[in-house]
Amino acid sequence: MDSPTSSRALVLAGGGLTGIGWEVGVLAGLAAHGLRPADDADLILGTSAGAVVGTRAAQGTDLGALLDEQLVPASASAERPASLEGDTVRTVFEAMLDVGDDPVERHVRVGALALAAPTITEEERLAVIAARLPSTEWPARLRVVAVDAVSGETAVFDAGSGVGLVEAVAASCAVPGIWPPTTVGGRRYLDGGVRSPDNADLAAGYGRVLVLSPVRLEVAAVPLLERTGAVAVVYPDDGAVRAMGANPLDPSLRAPAARAGRAQADALAGDLAGFWSD
Repeated sequence: MDSPTSSRALVLAGGGLTGIGWEVGVLAGLAAHGLRPADDADLILGTSAGAVVGTRAAQGTDLGALLDEQLVPASASAERPASLEGDTVRTVFEAMLDVGDDPVERHVRVGALALAAPTITEEERLAVIAARLPSTEWPARLRVVAVDAVSGETAVFDAGSGVGLVEAVAASCAVPGIWPPTTVGGRRYLDGGVRSPDNADLAAGYGRVLVLSPVRLEVAAVPLLERTGAVAVVYPDDGAVRAMGANPLDPSLRAPAARAGRAQADALAGDLAGFWSD
C-alpha cells in the first residue's frame, strides 16, 4: 500500500460502542476547529468501531449530525447491550491476548471459539449494523479490516472487493464470543481487532498517519513509525476514560463517550493542526 510521502491516512481503531462515540466526538470537535482529517485523508482505515465511524466519515456525513446521533438515548436506538462477563467471553479474550503463538494460528483458535459460541443470529446482527449505516454506498477511500474465522488470514475489504458494505462492516465488528462471525462470500469473518486494535501497519507507506485509538493498548502504529514519515496516536484522556466506563459494549455509555471526545478535541486541535497540515 505504498503511497507518496505527501499522502495522509486516518486510522480509526476498535473500541465498541463507546469507541464509536469517542471517535465521532473527537472528529466533530476537530472539525469545529477547522481540522477535518476525514475529508483530507487519502486513506481511511477502519477496524471494528472504527469501521463504522470510518464509513460514515468517508461517506461525507456531517460530523455535527453524526455526533447528534451518538447522543440519542440508548433506549431509542437499535443497539443491543452486551456483557463482557462469562466463561465463553473470558476464554475468547484469553486466546486473543496469547501473543506467544503464531498470529495466524491464534486467529484460527479464536475463530473456532467464536464459531462455537452462542450468540444472536447473523440476520439480527446485520440489522443492527444496517441501522448504523444509512447509506450502503462504498466510499472509494475506505478500507475495512476483518479476519477469516477459519483460515486466520487478514481480509481488507474495499470498494473493489465485491462485498456489500453492511456485511464488510459487520464482519469487522464481529467481536468473537459476543457477536456472530459474519458470512461474506461463503466464508465467516471475525472482528478486525482480533489481528490488531488498530491495524495501523496497513497504512505503511503513507507520509502522515493519524490514529484514533479508543483503547490504550499496544498499537500497530509503533512499528509503523519505522516505515512511514510521521505518526500521531490519540488515546482517550483521563476524562474520556472515566466517561467510557468499564463496558465498551454498553449503549448507555456511548453518549458520555461522545461528549468526552468532543471536549478532548478542544485540547488536541492546535497540536494536530500542525501535525496534519505541515
